[in-house]
Amino acid sequence: MSFPVLLLVLGGFLLGGSWSIWRADSDTKGRTGPQVAFAVILLAAALLATASGILRLV
Repeated sequence: MSFPVLLLVLGGFLLGGSWSIWRADSDTKGRTGPQVAFAVILLAAALLATASGILRLV
């Protein structure tokens, strides 16, 4: 497995983690501040890993 493909897989994994955290809200309180922050951090990491993988493939 080449490094760009590994970065794309990592980006997909982080994107799935971000989506999972975003969906896990409480029925009464909604999403908490740290939950939103962690989801945004994971989303940014996923975008960076995916973009890096695509740029390394080109």
